[in-house]
Order: sequence, then structure tokens, then C-alpha cells
Amino acid sequence: MTGHSGRVGAMDWNEHILTTGSASGLIMNSDVRIASHCTSTLAGHSQEVCGLKWSPDGKLLASGGNDNLVNIWTAAGEQRHTLTDHQAAVKALAWCPWQSNLLATGGGTADRHIRFWNTTTANCLNSIDTEAQVSSLLWNEEHKEIISGHGFANNQLSIWKYPSLAKVAELTGHTERVLAMAISPDGQAVASAAGDETLRIWKCFASDGKKAKKQAAAAAGSIMGSLIR
Repeated sequence: MTGHSGRVGAMDWNEHILTTGSASGLIMNSDVRIASHCTSTLAGHSQEVCGLKWSPDGKLLASGGNDNLVNIWTAAGEQRHTLTDHQAAVKALAWCPWQSNLLATGGGTADRHIRFWNTTTANCLNSIDTEAQVSSLLWNEEHKEIISGHGFANNQLSIWKYPSLAKVAELTGHTERVLAMAISPDGQAVASAAGDETLRIWKCFASDGKKAKKQAAAAAGSIMGSLIR
């Protein structure tokens, strides 16, 4: 798929739409089912787009850029809000899985803050100075916590309780900036990739045993039901 004039540094899926952001500041929505794939372009950043994240319901897109801006877009391509509180590039974006209009964003070295936004009103609900570059963010729904990946100075992962923002744990081991994180399907482990060319797997969240048993029982019942005719 072509159309960008600069490198593509961010992307995210919304069903069959692949959204990509480039060094030119342009965001492109592409329908991967058709040859003439570009369905719309979004121009709201003056510098490179370094973060993109669709909300879980697919109704809103958050974009972060090297221009220190966070833009909120509708699925139709309307620019709903521009959030200007960050003082550095915004690469880290994460929509809260249990509150649809809550967005967390993280700023670079000159900012260091995680900010929490009500995307309906564009109000900043809370923020915390992490004292480090914020490069990635992930939510954990079961424990109502958020985990952040960092660069300078300690290249650590930090776990925070929400909404109190009390620090639960700090995970160290990477020797260069954490570039990306992914949570396991069961929500218990987090994988981190860093500039030190290592992948690390962290057991971050213990599962609720009773909840796991209920889920297993429900799955077993569903399987048995499908076998009985």
C-alpha cells in the first residue's frame, strides 16, 4: 500500500481499516479489502505521527505527534479535540478498557507525564510526573492498573493503580529505552522490547482464582453443550 511521502512510524487496526501515520504528519485510513485502499486522510499534525490508537468500540482514534499534540478523531474523520498539555512528543496512547471515554497519554523526555483525559469534554482528569520519558502504556482491566514503559533515565516499566496513581511496582532490567509493550491474552504477563535488543517477559498481574475457575467452568459448559445433540 502506497501513499505516504515519509516513513510510517505508527499504525493501528479498526476492523478492516488499517490506520497509518507518517513522518509528514499525515494519517491515512486504508481499507485493506480493496485495491484503491485509501478511504481518507487526516491532517492535524505538523510533525511526525508517532502514536495511533483506536478506541475499543472503534468510534474514536487518538493520534500523538512529535509536535507535542494529541488529536482525537471520529471514525468519519472529523477532528473532535486537540489536546495541548504535553511538552514533548506523544508516542504512548492507551484507551481504558472499562471506561470508553478515558484515554491515557504519555509524553517524552521534556514532559515525562502520564495524563488522563475525558475525551468527551477534552478535560485532563489527572496527571502524574513519572520522572522519565514515557514510551508506551497498557491497561490491565482486572486489577484496574496501568503499566508504563520508559526511557531515560532508568529504562524501566512502572505499574500504577488507577485512579489513585499510587505506584504498585517498578520493573528494571532493560539498559536502553523501552520501545513497545504487549500484554498476554490472559492479562497476566507483559512483554517489553527495548533499544538494548532484548525482549523481556514480566509476570505483572496475578489472576483472580475464583474468576478464572468461573471462566473455565463456563467454557467447559459451552464445549459440552456443543457436543450434546
